[in-house]
Amino acid sequence: MKPIPFNKPFMTGRELAYMQDAVDSGKISGNGTYTRKCQHFFEETYGFRKCLLTTSCTDALEMCALLSGVGPGDEVIVPSYTFVSSALAFVRQGAKIVFADSCPDNPNIDVTKLEPLVSPKTRVLVVVHYAGVACDMDKVMEFAGRHGLLVVEDAAQAIDSRYKGRPLGGIGHLAAFSFHETKNVIAGEGGMLVVNDGRFVHRAEILWEKGTNRAEFFRGEVNKYGWVDTGSSFLPSELNAAFLWAQLECLDRIQDKRKLLWETYRDRLSTLEARGCFRMPDIPEYATNNAHMFYLVCRSIEERTALIARLKENGVLAVFHYLSLHSSPYYKDRHDGRALPCCDRFADCLVRLPMYYELLPEDVDRICSIIKEFFN
Repeated sequence: MKPIPFNKPFMTGRELAYMQDAVDSGKISGNGTYTRKCQHFFEETYGFRKCLLTTSCTDALEMCALLSGVGPGDEVIVPSYTFVSSALAFVRQGAKIVFADSCPDNPNIDVTKLEPLVSPKTRVLVVVHYAGVACDMDKVMEFAGRHGLLVVEDAAQAIDSRYKGRPLGGIGHLAAFSFHETKNVIAGEGGMLVVNDGRFVHRAEILWEKGTNRAEFFRGEVNKYGWVDTGSSFLPSELNAAFLWAQLECLDRIQDKRKLLWETYRDRLSTLEARGCFRMPDIPEYATNNAHMFYLVCRSIEERTALIARLKENGVLAVFHYLSLHSSPYYKDRHDGRALPCCDRFADCLVRLPMYYELLPEDVDRICSIIKEFFN
């Protein structure tokens, strides 16, 4: 019985050739040919105003925090059910995190419960498109506009997903994507900052280039460059960008296969959901599905633990996901004490099933058979 891992990085077949081409060009540091090709792809394909590749999504979020100008005394609203980077980027700037709960029926931020979280100190609202499924961005942007807040889309999982026809990452003022090896398209490690608000384009390039106006110099816009702002070395190597370019060339093919697997899971497990054994992902009418993840929400932490163990006994690795950040060892003493029951329920009950390009429909059948036996 072959083991089925939770994730397996996919190679399209052109990655090594493009990486060799980058080496042969004599330019393997950041902001070379492949970096520009990737950035141009996203700007042209999705209409993003300005894209800058980064070494990780965490770096892209840290650039969002720098561009937002938050500091000590400012507050940032962040969902508690998310990866630590969504909050950490702003904590590093000295801001206070005000955690928000998830929706009752999906892990995305519950916009209807945000009003009491706003204070005169609130500067930024971070939304996370969990599993690549859009938050209700009309409500998000209306709320933010009413309170004068900057919106940062954590679109780490949301490549090629849309909200009412608009690509995720292209609606908020700023956005961050991930190309970590667990994502739909990968660079090993990698990320991207998206700047949709023209106020931030010029400074974003400076922060990206270690606080210098080096990018302007290389475009011939200034006759010398120097240190003009804060920043860091956020640029990825050309080797990462070359790897990513091979993936982007096959984006449609990758997405088609992942969606087939996602629909197979949903079809095979629908009868168990109808019986109330668990809940499967819900795709609202305003959202599209990029098949980043397929998950189940069990009825209790004990049931989830037992299900993961049963799958593991049969050679299948399934995993849970985030722990609630408001109750984390680092931040629990800083949290204001509010209960966030929905995100705690997802932290206790959500289990992610294997999802990767080379997974076969018969593998999904086998996984679903084990799940059916468990609940029967």
